[in-house]
Amino acid sequence: MATCEADCDAAPVPLKIMPKDYVYSLLEDPQRILSPPTAVGETLGIRGSFEYFHYGCDGHQDAGWGCGYRTLQSAISWIIRRRDSSSVSVKDQHVPSIREIQQILVNIGDKGAGFEGSRDWIGTLEEFYVIDVLYQLPCRILHVKELGSAEALAQIRSYFEEYQGFIAVGGISDTASKAIIGYHCSAETGRVYLLIVDPHFASVPSCRQQLIDEGYVRWVPVDEFPAGTYNLCLILQP
Repeated sequence: MATCEADCDAAPVPLKIMPKDYVYSLLEDPQRILSPPTAVGETLGIRGSFEYFHYGCDGHQDAGWGCGYRTLQSAISWIIRRRDSSSVSVKDQHVPSIREIQQILVNIGDKGAGFEGSRDWIGTLEEFYVIDVLYQLPCRILHVKELGSAEALAQIRSYFEEYQGFIAVGGISDTASKAIIGYHCSAETGRVYLLIVDPHFASVPSCRQQLIDEGYVRWVPVDEFPAGTYNLCLILQP
């Protein structure tokens, strides 16, 4: 497993993130009504609030390629809310659109001009670049060959103990972007579960329970994740 503290030296890009007027209100904290997967065990999870961004939630039809952007948007909504809400700079901050995210990546030289307006996907490294540009916030990038390995799970558990934060995840064989926002270890069996928020929902959610019932917010045993390499972006927001 490779670990690095990603802290880009690039100067912030002078791009003003505009306020958004969504067609419908985004659901907040869809995991709030979800119980731990076992009655007895250690449960660690996200502190603070976030909005659930998913396919098409802002009218931009991105099904099939936009999941990384949606995970990033949920993460940014958490960063904004986690920071001091009394700060004028925080009050003036908004979650970037897919097009604005693409503009940032072009402006810093990570992508060519043709990337803006494209349907090209992004991964955890690009997600970090955008977070760094907008908030000068470090992230820890983990490259793990097996998500259920003892070493990887120890890193995830330690992260939730210290930061109670938001982890963006992408894989090589499991290419679907998702977020990890919780950790649970059963006291009886020692089985470990991760709380997943999946942005692939492509309709208008009626309530949190719908997302849970349809599996977009769920506890997943680590032994049920597809085998293969994963990249994790652990956001180091105090």
